[in-house]
Amino acid sequence: MSDIRIRKTRRTGRITLNRPKALNALTYQMALQIEDALDVWAQDDEVACVLIDAAGEKAFCAGGDLTAMYESASKGDYDYGRRFWADEYRLNAKIFEFPKPYLAFCQGFTMGGGVGVSLHGSHRVVCESSRIAMPECGVGLVPDVGGSLLLARAPGRLGEYLGLTAHRMDASDALLAGFADYYIPQANWAALIESIEETGDHTAIDAAAEDPPDGTLMANRQRIDDTFAGATAADILRGLGDDELAEATTRAIRRNSPLSVACTVELVRRVRAFESIRPALEMEYRFTSRSASQGDFIEGIRAMIIDKDRTPNWQHESVEAVPHMDMVNMLMPLGDAGLWASMPEESTG
Repeated sequence: MSDIRIRKTRRTGRITLNRPKALNALTYQMALQIEDALDVWAQDDEVACVLIDAAGEKAFCAGGDLTAMYESASKGDYDYGRRFWADEYRLNAKIFEFPKPYLAFCQGFTMGGGVGVSLHGSHRVVCESSRIAMPECGVGLVPDVGGSLLLARAPGRLGEYLGLTAHRMDASDALLAGFADYYIPQANWAALIESIEETGDHTAIDAAAEDPPDGTLMANRQRIDDTFAGATAADILRGLGDDELAEATTRAIRRNSPLSVACTVELVRRVRAFESIRPALEMEYRFTSRSASQGDFIEGIRAMIIDKDRTPNWQHESVEAVPHMDMVNMLMPLGDAGLWASMPEESTG
């Protein structure tokens, strides 16, 4: 069985992630196949729009398949991971810039790499089971695949909150934070998708949209905005307080890599100055390309995915113990090794 189904169905370019037992985790090869299809469909006048969905009920895509990167990096080979991230980020940029409507139907878990292949599209559909998150700090990374731009564009300080806590947004939360555009009950998806395939008319999504059930973020908006305005991650932690919500938020942040947490606050705030995805991806790549050689990526993947003991031995004891220069060094420009500088001109748009 193929990990991904790519085909043209009447007026629509169709992509279906097809690894339901693996929560449709995105492999390197899957990313390359999606990019190849988009390059063809962008020039195909018969294709009016592109629609991506996924098999199974539990997840649209729970993230990128990081096992191969761990295996190579743990042996001292960092080039494979850097190549994977560079190619994946190029795909994320092409989705953001795609010249035709790009429709994403995201049920269940949509996290990490799954966000990158769906939520930069023009029409982002969620349902009652949707749970969207950016959990990268928990494995020694930072919100990437263009996720830093989504976080930077979220209202108020929701971006900092979502990036540091990996809060799982339901449909209402995702709409509030700008990670989704439409709530449509999943029972209505099959008929809607069939209609779009037949006609290529993406405006059918607008007609099918409904109001979502109440979420959780709205009730805490003001407090999040006040607390997560702290200048640094350490300042944010100091300002959380000691009630039940504060304690839960503190636990969520402190289970993550301290270096990743410190860098995520800085990353989101730098990306707020950008209007397009490419400089955001460049900034993310500064960190991810160093994450195995200088950061906590190898230990994070070991603890969370390989051994699953969930007791990572991070290189810093706490967020407060991260020297400012360690954060600066992770986000320094890469020069000729930078994301777009290292790609052939035809790959950069």
